[in-house]
Amino acid sequence: MKFKKITAAFETKNIPLAEELICDIFFSFNLKGVVCNVPLEEPDEGFGTHTLPLPNQNSIVGYFPDIDSSDIILEKIYARSKGLIQFGIHLTIEVKIVDEKDWADAWKAYFNVTRITDRIVIKPDWKNYDPAPNDIVIHLDPGMAFGTGTHPTTAMCIRMIEKFLVPGSGFLDVGTGSGILMIAAAGLGAKRMTGIDTDEVAVGISKKNLDKNKVNPLLYSLACTTLDQTPQKTYDLIAANIIAQVIVDIMPALEKRIAPGGIAILSGIIQERKPDVLAALEASNLHIHHETNEEEWVAFAVRR
Repeated sequence: MKFKKITAAFETKNIPLAEELICDIFFSFNLKGVVCNVPLEEPDEGFGTHTLPLPNQNSIVGYFPDIDSSDIILEKIYARSKGLIQFGIHLTIEVKIVDEKDWADAWKAYFNVTRITDRIVIKPDWKNYDPAPNDIVIHLDPGMAFGTGTHPTTAMCIRMIEKFLVPGSGFLDVGTGSGILMIAAAGLGAKRMTGIDTDEVAVGISKKNLDKNKVNPLLYSLACTTLDQTPQKTYDLIAANIIAQVIVDIMPALEKRIAPGGIAILSGIIQERKPDVLAALEASNLHIHHETNEEEWVAFAVRR
């Protein structure tokens, strides 16, 4: 099958904002294999590593099938991209036709074994690793559509799950992607887990990764749905590692699903969008219990 490879090269003074906004456009049109070719700062010693070389040109790359409707999608991407100039983002889009075999596995070369916390290690399925006695090893094949778990937003989320999850707790993962947060929660002792995503591919990959990590199927459920369409069960711990605008939109539905004394972890928030999230928290009568920052990103643990 042929695919259109979309490369959005950009110049801006605010790289994290450009990364978020361009990725939002790509994901809204269901592009796959999205790769962010942007510089990564060195994290604290012992917590994560560089997974991408420094790019010659900042860019976001994505793919979608070269079918009859692809030109219509491409025109919509062009139209949405023009609006980024108001944020000081100067964008150039290049389109190439490629074979699936030319790109489906190329990203794997840049995904290495990464220690996220003192206990939690992310191991790609195709890499070797000799774990320490107390390691919780997440065996992961994120697939071509999802992140590797080493991005600051995911790393912050995992650290807060480790900090706040009480063994035996119920856990809800909103926007489960590769299932990495559910796997971490299971390794830390969660006993009733739900993962939801609006992408059927994500749900399938989550299931494969949960199986790969030998998570008991009786302990979790997965669904392709939105948060407002899920039953109003409450959970001791909720994680939503998604973009700020989606967090703002789902805040009322999320508040209803926090158990008494429970915590919701909100990540994927760029600093510029922090005021929007704070306003949404106030409107839903939620307050910040814990805040952490890394690079241009912020994550909150919130309570009623």
